[in-house]
Amino acid sequence: MAASMTTLMAVAGCGAGQQADEAAEDYPSEELDWTIAFGTGGGNDIMARTMVEIIEQEELYPENIVVENLEGGSGATGWSHVMGEAGSGYTVSTTSGSFLTTPLQADTGWTHEDFTGVGLFATDDLIFTVPGDSGMEDWDDWLDQADDSGTVAVGGIGTVNVDFIVHAELAEQAGYEIDYVPFNDEGQMQSALLSGTLDAAVSNPAEVMGQIEAEEVTPLLFTGEDRVASLPDVPTGDELGYVDLLSMPRGLIMPPDTPDYAREWWIETLQEVVETPEWEAYLEDNYLTEAMLWGDDFEEYMAESADEFEETLREHGAI
Repeated sequence: MAASMTTLMAVAGCGAGQQADEAAEDYPSEELDWTIAFGTGGGNDIMARTMVEIIEQEELYPENIVVENLEGGSGATGWSHVMGEAGSGYTVSTTSGSFLTTPLQADTGWTHEDFTGVGLFATDDLIFTVPGDSGMEDWDDWLDQADDSGTVAVGGIGTVNVDFIVHAELAEQAGYEIDYVPFNDEGQMQSALLSGTLDAAVSNPAEVMGQIEAEEVTPLLFTGEDRVASLPDVPTGDELGYVDLLSMPRGLIMPPDTPDYAREWWIETLQEVVETPEWEAYLEDNYLTEAMLWGDDFEEYMAESADEFEETLREHGAI
């Protein structure tokens, strides 16, 4: 075991040295590790794979890109892996609300401040759904159900995340009690919802539109500013009188101490990505709101958002 550990340390040291000696004009020259901190099929996964597809289609990255889902711990597993690649210009990961909230309720060993911020691309709102066979057709039906049940079981992705905050805000403002059940991926949560284990769930539109179209689930509320065009009968939270329903930030980060030239390369490259027709189609098809910030501006946005999330979570006694 000692010999194996020595070998691993030597290999790791060699890799770090090669990157440290790399000239800025030679970047990128190695295989890229693109880490997705959640399971397949979720909003984080969809965005990451869309970006990789555009990058490869446009031949923007000259080497191979390896995409890997490292789910667990509300994103902690995947982002801890990225954290462990300090100094590397060859590891990236897409963010979500959990990137800001998970360190608030778990000893992750890192916060958003430790990473290198590349850019924010969009914000993602949520659709509140109930099982299609529940008999509920609108928000008033849900309030009646919640009142009759006393406490309702609701699901979301991540333990303490935007999903939890939205559920908690709706319950507090409407006056009902919830038992929040966290999941690592959308597939698990949808199975629980359809089996009757959950009374309701919140999902990003891209994750659940297929089930809505198949009438497996019924949408009752959308947290965005405007109604979803393909769901004209589903009201927004604002229309129903609910406020402070937060959005999910969709961005990209790199490890601590990433070389400046690597960060700048990714900023310039992703500025090309977000100008493509394919990216515009992704935003439209997945009901995202375009919101672009780069480099230091993105890091400042994360700091402000983290403070807002922490304040809300403390108000609900979640941390």
